Amino acid sequence: MFDGNFTNSNASGNNRFKGFKGGKKLFIGMIIALALFILLTATLYEVPAGNIGVVTRFGAVNRVAYSGINVKIPFVEKAVMLSVRTQKDEVQATAMSENLQVVTSLIAVNYHLDGSHAKEVYQNLGVNYADIIVAPAIQNTFKAVTAKFTAEELITKRDEVRFQAEVELTKQLEPYFIVVENFNIVNFDFSEEYQNAIETKQVAQQQVETSKQKLAQAEIDAQTVIAQAQGQADAQKALADTGALTDEYLQYLFLTKWNGILPQVMTSGSDSMIDVSRFMTFPQQEP
Repeated sequence: MFDGNFTNSNASGNNRFKGFKGGKKLFIGMIIALALFILLTATLYEVPAGNIGVVTRFGAVNRVAYSGINVKIPFVEKAVMLSVRTQKDEVQATAMSENLQVVTSLIAVNYHLDGSHAKEVYQNLGVNYADIIVAPAIQNTFKAVTAKFTAEELITKRDEVRFQAEVELTKQLEPYFIVVENFNIVNFDFSEEYQNAIETKQVAQQQVETSKQKLAQAEIDAQTVIAQAQGQADAQKALADTGALTDEYLQYLFLTKWNGILPQVMTSGSDSMIDVSRFMTFPQQEP
């Protein structure tokens, strides 16, 4: 009895020891798998489309990586993403016109990073290059260009203002490898006093134009009357020159214009009316 029980106890202990060793191996295997997964994750990284990856080694810029799956040294290298897609910045800018009027405008600029120089941009400016360079450059450009135009010209020559601003901003951002696509002036806002002055001036100009049109029409009408009178005078002169204005012809013209009422004249110092018809001769009709 004693020998049999001792044997069974020894066998049971061996099984428990084997079970413990098996569990330990499984645990170690899981730790190794987890470590490999972490190592693989730290080694491989993805650069999304429209971005450039700048790889740093212990904080120093080392190289650039392009779209797709890339490899880096785990825990030693780090990848920073810079977008090379078109970006849009809207900046509220205030400037002074040539005639010293305060102008406020909303500026919208489209631009993108030159991917071939992403390494230099990150090294010199970092990922916040838009706040460091682009926004201040837009402000400076707007102030420089606005000062070349009067407040009225800013409105009437808006396309020229926009073009000059785009050229100027391109010059300012080119050294930083930032490409300007277009410069848009969303609106121009002036002081309330100046806007009222502009409206008053426009009304006055409209009134002047209306007066000019009326004067021109009056001149045309006057010239027409003069031409008609001159034509009538010329016609009468022509008739006189030809001898056609005889007494009989003039009397005929009178009769054709007569309304049938004989004129009467009252002489001074008398209450009687003189019948003018007594002094008029009419052509005799033949029987």
